[in-house]
Amino acid sequence: MKNITLFTKNGCPQCRMTRNYLSTHNIPFTEHNINNEPGAIDYLKAQGFKAVPVVEADGLPAFSGFRPDALAKLG
Repeated sequence: MKNITLFTKNGCPQCRMTRNYLSTHNIPFTEHNINNEPGAIDYLKAQGFKAVPVVEADGLPAFSGFRPDALAKLG
């Protein structure tokens, strides 16, 4: 099973859709909200991301945005 990490922020529709996709498809994940964990912002910037949601999964390239095509590979 892949370790999946989802980075989100409050009030983000794409974050909500990504979270709902993972939950609906029973894909376990760990969520980090940048509003509650500001240190995650520096981590994401260092990885080259400028927006959330960001999904990281073992063995797959990290991606941002609501991407059902990429999320389907996690199940």
